[in-house]
Amino acid sequence: MNADSGPLARQLVFAGGGHSHALALRMLAMKPLPGVRVTLVSDVSAAPYSGMLPGHIAGAWSLEEIHIDLRRLCQAAGAVFVQAKATGIDPVGKRLLLEGRPALSYDVLSVNTGSTPVVSMVPGAELFAIPSKPVPRLLAGWEEICQAALRNPLRIVIVGGGAGGVELALSMQARLGGRGAFTVIHRGRQILDTHNARVRSIMTRLLAERGIRVLTGTEVSEVRRDSVVLRGTGETEPSDYTLWVTQAAPAPWIRASGLAVDEGGFLKVTECLQSVSHPDIFAAGDAASMPRPLLRSGVYAVRMARPLLYNLRQRMAGRLLRPYRPQRFFLSLVGTADGRAVASRRYLAAHSSVFRRLKDWIDRRFMAQFSRLPAMFPEASAESGADELTELRNRARLRCTGCAAKVGSTVLTAVMDRLRESFPGVITAQPDGSGIQTGLATPDDAAVFTVPPGRSLVQTVDYMPSLTGDPLLFGKIAALHSFSDIFAMGAEPHSCLAAAMLPFASEEVTAELLFQLLSGVASVLQGCGAALIGGHTAEGNPAGLALTCNGLALPESLLHKGGLRAGDRLILTKPLGTGTLFAAEMRLRSKASWMDAALTSMLISNLPASRILRAHHATACTDVTGFGLAGHLLEMLRASRAGATVFLDRIPALMGAEETLAAGVFSSLYSQNARAMQFMENPEASASHARFPLLFDPQTSGGLLAGVGERDAAACVSALRGGGCPDAEIVGVVSEDRNDGPVLRIQRNQ
Repeated sequence: MNADSGPLARQLVFAGGGHSHALALRMLAMKPLPGVRVTLVSDVSAAPYSGMLPGHIAGAWSLEEIHIDLRRLCQAAGAVFVQAKATGIDPVGKRLLLEGRPALSYDVLSVNTGSTPVVSMVPGAELFAIPSKPVPRLLAGWEEICQAALRNPLRIVIVGGGAGGVELALSMQARLGGRGAFTVIHRGRQILDTHNARVRSIMTRLLAERGIRVLTGTEVSEVRRDSVVLRGTGETEPSDYTLWVTQAAPAPWIRASGLAVDEGGFLKVTECLQSVSHPDIFAAGDAASMPRPLLRSGVYAVRMARPLLYNLRQRMAGRLLRPYRPQRFFLSLVGTADGRAVASRRYLAAHSSVFRRLKDWIDRRFMAQFSRLPAMFPEASAESGADELTELRNRARLRCTGCAAKVGSTVLTAVMDRLRESFPGVITAQPDGSGIQTGLATPDDAAVFTVPPGRSLVQTVDYMPSLTGDPLLFGKIAALHSFSDIFAMGAEPHSCLAAAMLPFASEEVTAELLFQLLSGVASVLQGCGAALIGGHTAEGNPAGLALTCNGLALPESLLHKGGLRAGDRLILTKPLGTGTLFAAEMRLRSKASWMDAALTSMLISNLPASRILRAHHATACTDVTGFGLAGHLLEMLRASRAGATVFLDRIPALMGAEETLAAGVFSSLYSQNARAMQFMENPEASASHARFPLLFDPQTSGGLLAGVGERDAAACVSALRGGGCPDAEIVGVVSEDRNDGPVLRIQRNQ
């Protein structure tokens, strides 16, 4: 969130990254909602644009060109991006339920989760058919089809003869050429039954010319691995792959949440896009059921965005809503995968290359909105005018500092109660010999625990300002990053204390932020068998988290930075590049796929790697964090009185890191880290190598760097790769001490 947006009074949550929400966020990037914490929840970080999907399948558009980068969009809009799958709504508690993580509280919720073809009613369809939605599943199935077609010609059945099914058949047939024989099966008497007769005539002729067989008035009663069974006759239609492009249904959790829905399970809304049963819930796109039924069309989803955002603003401010008046007729453009498109409106239709160019122009213009995003937010106005926000602003100007600048006891008590329910083994004293005597389960002023006889207490402290808007994700990363020092020393995690810095906000927003943040910490502690035994809160910007981490170890099993021996192989357990990638994200120059890969790496705990390194007789170890690989390696070499050679070609890099570094995007700490070049033998000879800058890139929740004897190194790397560190690699070798010159030699090729 924008640190200058003032105190946060309310929470607006967008469930789903559909077209309506994407455009609403684009508008928020231009004109934010002051005092409102905006969160987008999506199970994917890049949302496909449906209008360009058939073109991608036909080979006209790349995968990147047809996707909206939701992370980047949220960054521009000052919104929080939460990558998670929605599983339900608690309308009484006003929470959005999520898979695999705690629920998110909201004041106002908007649902734009789309729809998927109904496959559960036909035996075998869920198991053997490829649905047209969700799009990632369709694209994965299409990739499999393309690979299979290289080996043998395929028989492909598409169930559903609407515009989506017909356009998909034409696009796939054009891409595969003679490697695919297509059949379209449609239950209606005629294909494209929502279009006019001229469109149907043009498309029927095109399908026949392309050799695509069409069966109308036909239903599928069963889908098998190699065929579909036709209802009534029992005849089978051979099929190597079956695609399901039939009538769509909404997410089943919408009905299960107790909201008013229509017969199909779509959320019933008023003309203002507001739930008829729950006024703080709105819906748009395919998820919404309007008083006057609309086609499930991307055109309506796009045009709902502006009235949706207007009404969300009005609801947040307690003002009157404005009805959305959808147009009755619009220009429809359906590509035919031959450089032409069919254009239709009401009873008119024509097929021409002119319409294909028009469709491409419309699609490019739509997607261009999400590549030209503002890097800075405009000044927030006082448009919302809510009394609650005005009061918070006045309190913010006069709020106390010192010990009074902390979260109130009522909020803190409620958060801790909620945490105990979600993570009982983490918050209460553990009955497993951990030695915890007092902690968060008791009202004492400090934590007390006993160190078992023969064990050493290993302790470290770390602080990190928030690097992502999702507080739960940030809590996980901060905990894994902080505990890495414990893991690098060869200790087992025991407990930690947390000090959280939170922006000034209403009690409800503060409680939600703190709960999500500590839930992230608690989930990491739960995974490694440690406990949260105390902490502190404070108000301030930017938000941040400090953790004091405790571990226990046998004194003789501790790993130190010193201890490297000549001939040891240097093993790195994770790829490098988080510094440059997050710098790129701040500048809106990253890609969703890059950030997804970076976060996946950052969320890998170093505890299993620590255990594997110890099992393979590691001689020394450290974690690679803020000083970069070169800086932390130099610390090890000084402590070990040794030199080393680093193999640049073997250094694992995160996706996109080389590109951002080549574009001159560096972390703010890079220049200081690069001073390590003075200890290198020949930096100029390697400076042109694409991975040379990675040596100085600061890492957040980076991997471990360890020395392992030559005899054990290969087995150690194999064990690491099989134990959750797929990018583990031998990146160098230790040499004799060199007191007379540089201790680090860079080798380009190995």
